[in-house]
Amino acid sequence: MRNWLLPERIEDLLPDEALRVERLRRTLLDHFAANGYALVRPPMIEHVESLATGTGRDLELQTFKMMDPLSGRMLALRADITPQVARIDAHLLNATGVTRLCYAGSVLRTRAAASGAPREVIQLGAELFGEPGIEGDREVIALLLSALTASGVAGLHLDLGHAAVYRALAHGAGIGNNGDDNEMFEAMRAKDAAAVDALTARLPGAWRDALRALATLYGPADEVLARAARELPDVPAIANALAALAALVRAAKAQVEALHIDLADLRGYHYHNGATFSVFTAGEPGAIGNGGRYDGIGRAFGRARPATGFTLDLRQLAGVVARA
Repeated sequence: MRNWLLPERIEDLLPDEALRVERLRRTLLDHFAANGYALVRPPMIEHVESLATGTGRDLELQTFKMMDPLSGRMLALRADITPQVARIDAHLLNATGVTRLCYAGSVLRTRAAASGAPREVIQLGAELFGEPGIEGDREVIALLLSALTASGVAGLHLDLGHAAVYRALAHGAGIGNNGDDNEMFEAMRAKDAAAVDALTARLPGAWRDALRALATLYGPADEVLARAARELPDVPAIANALAALAALVRAAKAQVEALHIDLADLRGYHYHNGATFSVFTAGEPGAIGNGGRYDGIGRAFGRARPATGFTLDLRQLAGVVARA
């Protein structure tokens, strides 16, 4: 075995790429600072309990774990920096009112996010704590879009979703109350209409029809919102989610070339509990920025704060900029 080989999906950055990534890191962190976001730098490794807080099932299988020979406790290499920033806000800063934080650093995952992708990601992001209203969601989406524009990325496409819609339908239909909604969750996430039809066949008519409609509610924002208002139950949780999405559409329209809504997008469903968003650009198959609302993540640290934010893969973004 060649002892200089790196583990699978772990890569070096050679001089040209390393310089592009570093220049972009500086540009983005300066942009965040100009918008009032203070830089923090959490450690690479923490106790498992700390890094797992609030992330649900989404990060559990992506996290490397090991025993600490000093304390005998289980440690974890971070797979996402967001929980660490929530810990800093809740336990170390303990500020009243709104707190704005940003960060940049490597995260390590047991499996790549996509075929051919690296398992070490240079993650950069911004988090807003203490703002429960739609103003917080508007702020972080505007910051993400302006940061991508400042990086030199044009032709932005924004996709919006809202975790409360599926959650309200599943609750109303009586599924998922005992953690038994895995099949429905996977079928909805895959937009597998045939599977959704089969899984909803025995449900009461209104909830059956609504869940079947949800699997098709994606496309241009205004069109999807109009359809959702007609086809989904008029319950407070859904009405509030649709109103929030309509407000975000109005706020973001001027900053993007295309704006879509996908109410069946369950990415980060066990983590997010409000509006979610992804940004795309021509020539890049995956999203170049992802985020959403995740209220309550700091509860385990003693303070359940409203929270919303986003992350970027700095190496991916540097590649997009280089090809532009």
